[in-house]
Amino acid sequence: MSPAAKTSDSPAEIKVGTVLVSLLDPDRGQEVAFNRWYERDHFYAGCMVGPNFFSGRRFVATRGLKDVRLPREGEGAGSMLPDVKAGSYLALYWILGGHHDETQDWATVRVKALHANDRMFSMRKPVHAGFYASCFAVSHDPDGVPIEVALEHPYAGVGLTMFEASESVGRAKLLAALETGMLRDSLSPYGPSLCLAAAPLPIGDDMPAYVERPKGLDRRVLLFTFHPEDPARTLPGWARDMTGKIERAGLGRLLLSAPFIPTIPGIDRYADDLW
Repeated sequence: MSPAAKTSDSPAEIKVGTVLVSLLDPDRGQEVAFNRWYERDHFYAGCMVGPNFFSGRRFVATRGLKDVRLPREGEGAGSMLPDVKAGSYLALYWILGGHHDETQDWATVRVKALHANDRMFSMRKPVHAGFYASCFAVSHDPDGVPIEVALEHPYAGVGLTMFEASESVGRAKLLAALETGMLRDSLSPYGPSLCLAAAPLPIGDDMPAYVERPKGLDRRVLLFTFHPEDPARTLPGWARDMTGKIERAGLGRLLLSAPFIPTIPGIDRYADDLW
């Protein structure tokens, strides 16, 4: 059993144990309807009313944000997404440490119930979904924003950056290199200032079929970066710098780096600027 899956009889400490990531595209012409369904129903009914979800937030990638995703065409094929520009709406959820198994069980039952009651909005395309175990968080400021409240903090945006460790090296060595200096040295008040490193967890057989089950999960590391300024400007350079360091050290390769900005609850801003 993974550390994220261990249970305890004592009251849960407020620590990020696992992260649920959901990346979706609405069907063209259904952008507003999708946005309203997700923010007014699914964000709550599908996750936040469940046990152990203690923080969540939605983000969006406009056409301009998709244009700066990496790797670019011709720079080597990433394999996290079927198309580097797929995925317009991102939802992130923090789950209490020590409660992964029971939370995943609840989520599986809940999504089946929502399907049975026609509450899953069929005019959408799942792009990426999965649970990730929190490994460590690094901040440029020792007394900076704690990762537990990062989704509430008014950051300008977030980045998803996925690396795949070299087969000869393995994920543990890549994580160790990131934690012992490579990440901390890269953070600043003007670029990404906070980063959570996480590793994908295996998906149960009873999860919906659209939740991907890619090969090579045991070598992947997903970095969630939080940006005080426009992530379209600050993420690409940071990701290229990190990729260069990781490749030169023979530790791995980049699969994806994608910036997102927060949605604005209650309105449909950005829904007309996805494509």
